[in-house]
This record gives sequence, structure tokens and C-alpha cells, in this order.
Amino acid sequence: MRHYTLKACDNLIKKYVELNGEIIQLREGVLGHGKMLLKAAGKKTTIIEEVFVNEWNCTHKIRMYNKTPKKYLDC
Repeated sequence: MRHYTLKACDNLIKKYVELNGEIIQLREGVLGHGKMLLKAAGKKTTIIEEVFVNEWNCTHKIRMYNKTPKKYLDC
């Protein structure tokens, strides 16, 4: 699993906003974005999840799905 910086996640969120996508905050973050769901017409559903490294640092995991997983359909 690759880990991404906060800036890389911000750029991805910006692209979804430009496409009039939907951004849903599933869990508040402490140092980063927490857990977010991004959707846009014609694009993959994306989950961004914060991963703690230590007290001062975190990274993020990004997963993309062709179809929204069932557990996220209610969001």
C-alpha cells in the first residue's frame, strides 16, 4: 500500500471539487484529513484515510473503486 502526503491529497480533493464532485468527511482527522469519501460523475469513488506515523507526523492511504462499496452507500 502506498502512502501519500497531505499536499497530494489536497490536490486530489481539488480535482474532485473542480468536477463538481461530492466530498464527505467520514471521520475527523487529527494531523491530516481523517477519513474522506470523494465522488464525481464519471470518476472513481475515492477513499482517503489518515495513517499515523508518530505524534508529529501522518501519511494518507488512497483507495479508488469503480463502484462505491456497500458500506459507503449510505453516506
